[in-house]
Amino acid sequence: MLISNTDFISGREIVEVIDIARGSTVRARNIGRDIFAGLKNLVGGEISEYTRLMADAREQAIGRMVADAESLGADAVINVRFTTAMVMQGCSEILAYGTAVKLR
Repeated sequence: MLISNTDFISGREIVEVIDIARGSTVRARNIGRDIFAGLKNLVGGEISEYTRLMADAREQAIGRMVADAESLGADAVINVRFTTAMVMQGCSEILAYGTAVKLR
């Protein structure tokens, strides 16, 4: 599955636009990370536990988007974007979405 944040795949022709492909995950913080993050917040710097949490969530959202595109019979997903929203305190959704297309 080809994935691109552009509206084309270099060297390939889009022959059919199928539908929107999407994948999401909802992740929550945990007490262990929160304690360490609170300490890190006092001294400053990157909170690497949250960075890893969000990176893992993005990868899972991409995987689910690809699975959705495959179920639609797509060869590629173009115009891929990410969005994030807080679902509740300490809990966020990561959504990956794009246009599922057929290529020649």
